[in-house]
Amino acid sequence: MTDDLKTLRDALRSTAAPDAALKARNMAAATECFAQEFAASPQETGAPVRPIPDRSIWARLRTGGISMMTHLTSRAGLAMTTGLVTAGLALVLVLPRDDLFGPGHPADQPRQEASTPVVTLAEGTEPDLRMEDIAAAPEAPQAVPELQGQPTVRAVAEDAPLTEPAPVIARSAKMAAPQGQSEGMTSMVTNAGDVPITAFAPPAENTERFSNADENPVKIVADSPVSTFSIDVDTAAYAVVRSSLMSGHLPPEDAVRVEEMVNYFPYAYPAPDTAGPPFRPTVSVSQTPWNTGTKILHIALQGQVPEVTARPPLNLVFLIDTSGSMQDPDKLPLLKQSFRLMLGQLRPEDQVAIVTYAGSAGQVLAPTTATERATILAALDRLQAGGSTAGQAGLEQAYAVAAGMTEDGEVSRVLLATDGDFNVGIHDPDGLQSFVERKRDSGTYLSVLGFGRGNLNDALMQMLAQNGNGHAAYIDTIAEAQKVLMDQLTGALFPIAQDVKIQVEFNPAEIAEYRLIGYETRALRREDFNNDAVDAGEIGAGHQVTALYEVTPVGSDAVLNDPLRYQAEAPTGTSNGELGLLRLRYKAPSETDSALIEVPIPVDAPPAKDETKFATAIAGFGQMLRGSPYLGNWSYAEAIDLANGARGEDAFGYRAEAIRLMRIAESLSD
Repeated sequence: MTDDLKTLRDALRSTAAPDAALKARNMAAATECFAQEFAASPQETGAPVRPIPDRSIWARLRTGGISMMTHLTSRAGLAMTTGLVTAGLALVLVLPRDDLFGPGHPADQPRQEASTPVVTLAEGTEPDLRMEDIAAAPEAPQAVPELQGQPTVRAVAEDAPLTEPAPVIARSAKMAAPQGQSEGMTSMVTNAGDVPITAFAPPAENTERFSNADENPVKIVADSPVSTFSIDVDTAAYAVVRSSLMSGHLPPEDAVRVEEMVNYFPYAYPAPDTAGPPFRPTVSVSQTPWNTGTKILHIALQGQVPEVTARPPLNLVFLIDTSGSMQDPDKLPLLKQSFRLMLGQLRPEDQVAIVTYAGSAGQVLAPTTATERATILAALDRLQAGGSTAGQAGLEQAYAVAAGMTEDGEVSRVLLATDGDFNVGIHDPDGLQSFVERKRDSGTYLSVLGFGRGNLNDALMQMLAQNGNGHAAYIDTIAEAQKVLMDQLTGALFPIAQDVKIQVEFNPAEIAEYRLIGYETRALRREDFNNDAVDAGEIGAGHQVTALYEVTPVGSDAVLNDPLRYQAEAPTGTSNGELGLLRLRYKAPSETDSALIEVPIPVDAPPAKDETKFATAIAGFGQMLRGSPYLGNWSYAEAIDLANGARGEDAFGYRAEAIRLMRIAESLSD
């Protein structure tokens, strides 16, 4: 025994002599094993993967393991092992990479840019199944709808016949990627042995779309003395801006609609008389903070706030997107939490129904009185995300349910909650717009709540809300849900004036140029103002509207346009102590004829108060985010100082939050 051990030690210390025949046999065996185990599937991408035959390397290891260990522990086996190890190391060193792994093997690709995700067996898992070819197979969306657009895993049992399709994974759960890995990591469990694996997929493509237009230009009063636009009380843009900044990046410029940022905040505007029109306009004039040669014309509307007990019964249809794209925590789960808050604001005579859409539309809750809170909450809790998005079919059913709930004197509303990913149904925007317009004439309005980021279709949400006579909001936190669905519920669902239009005629004797800040997507033609067939925005109970013009007085050195040489001089007007005339048109709910309000804008209009100053600071903030050329060298620091000095009463901290966002934007802009 001692001699045998000495012989083994000497053999290990020595270098094995080259053996060409042995090397050739080892190379052939290794090439066969590696080719079987790692070669790419011969079938086209997305086709079912060929199952593993009994001759796979794992099968060989299992069936030959005991025999191998027996031979290796024999004296002859111990001596042979030395030669095999040496030859194997040499083989790995000399073989070209493609001979070992085959061309295009995932190991040749950078981990973050791999065409197929990298698969890692969970720690301690015995590799008794082959994990191969992560691919989105054509049948996967039908077999497991919630996996549409995600990588799928195919695993084959050892004894599966060659003609049997590989089974698709059973379930998938998203989780945060570990440090150093890309986003979009997905933990999966197969249905063949429940072998857990982890796939690191590249982040999904950002498909967000926003509705906006080029910034309003400076206009010459002598050429275009009249400015006309529809009011807007939506707030989605501010919440999207906040979501972007809190995520550590500046928002896309098209996501910034300045008027929605300004109108996000409550202001202390004078209330209207109960016996007069449903809202009260006020104006003020102040110095522009970013240009000493111009002034800010501030137009404010304050809507009446009727008693809650005086409002009619409400029929509310929740139209909820339950497609696969809604599975993220900030989408369907946040949506459920948000609607829970809303239920507490409903009265016993109010009714709720729930319609969902994902592949096909369906009513999951028949009209139910608000007092049956447990029934409504149970229906919400049962909702799960999965499938494609049949938005148009969902809209049709939601409107039909609302029509069936409505009785004389009642108000019916469809509240659409979605990430905006309508990829099935009416693809033509004009067709979808026409459909919504026809339904609003029945008296059922459509409001839209956006959830989540990544594929947010803000453009579609804006179109639906504007043409459905409703409002658009974006909910990124439970606090925002409280603001939109609790604090502002009455205003969002009960209009006091519809088709509200604003028109300002500037006096050329006093004002040389003007620029409307924001409202680019709400512009109307001059002749639209008197045309009652032209749709415009709605004001709900207690709603406020804020609009800002930057105006340049005649003779100011801030005038941007030189006088013309060859054209006849335009009328200069008369200096009657007016900067201009404010006109408002609106319809009472259910009326077809509009009413007119006219308010002269005096040269000595009341000076700006904190409300005007804070609104101006937010308008400047929004313009900076859009890269406006009209702010000169005005900075975030100056906007912060202006907002801080005009913060005033801030019961819920909205203004303080805006100042924090300005500071974040300032840091991100450095």
